[in-house]
Amino acid sequence: MLRTINFMGVRNIAFGFTMVLTVLALFSWFHKGLNYGLDFTGGTLIELTYQKPADVSLVRNELVKAGYHEAIVQSFGATTDLLVRMPGEDPQLGHQVAEALQKVGGDNPASVKRVEFVGPQVGEELRDQGGLGMLMALAGIMIYLAFRFQWKFGVGAIVSLIHDVIVTVGILAYFQITFDLTVLAAVLAIIGYSLNDTIVVFDRVRENFRVLRKATLIENINISTTQTLLRTMATSISTLLAIAALMVFGGDNLWGFSLSLFIGVLAGTYSSIYIANVVLIWLNLNSEDLIPPASTGKEVDDRP
Repeated sequence: MLRTINFMGVRNIAFGFTMVLTVLALFSWFHKGLNYGLDFTGGTLIELTYQKPADVSLVRNELVKAGYHEAIVQSFGATTDLLVRMPGEDPQLGHQVAEALQKVGGDNPASVKRVEFVGPQVGEELRDQGGLGMLMALAGIMIYLAFRFQWKFGVGAIVSLIHDVIVTVGILAYFQITFDLTVLAAVLAIIGYSLNDTIVVFDRVRENFRVLRKATLIENINISTTQTLLRTMATSISTLLAIAALMVFGGDNLWGFSLSLFIGVLAGTYSSIYIANVVLIWLNLNSEDLIPPASTGKEVDDRP
């Protein structure tokens, strides 16, 4: 039998670490700001295909020589396909860039597969809708947990999820990783992953209130977290290995997505132990909170 680990014995140290990390993440978020991608700011996307494998650095240098200093060149799918992203409000900009690249193609000419323009108004709507979707997801989670468990569990889960989002977005802001729709999707996925870890621990805490009647709340949390530790570690490590493979082999297009997931999984595993559980202690969860309210209606005697 696995020896019980005193996780809550260092909860004050963990709380201090959490506060420092959260403040630093918020400072980076508001001081540096997010490096919004073209999905949110508006701009032009050009997909090119070459007859031979394309040299990304060479194409980038040619764009700089042509005066397009803010262009972002990425490999896209096959080695002969490139994706060029650049800010600008001119719908004709994509065709101008494509023509410039076709002229300097040499023995490896480029052909344009598609040109897309996203206006700044559309980007602003996407940003607002993404933020609204995240808030609705958090509200729905809290309502679900309040009915599924008890409102104190819902508060603990929401505080944990907010921490995960703040830390992830703060690190992205600090390193100025491009924040586009794929990264937003990763943040929403982090919410679901972290919630899954938290619910596993919460469910064991609730069950142990019936089994460990003489145990204190802190003892219950230590035992419950220890009992679910192997499951949590197996899930987290296997997920991190898959994400690491995506970071290495996924290319530039999936770098922001996979990096966000990697940070979020680490933050979610930590917060399910040292944030969600600590909130339960602050709210003084007890066995009486889990007892259904007694019926106040009068029983009707149907006997003749």
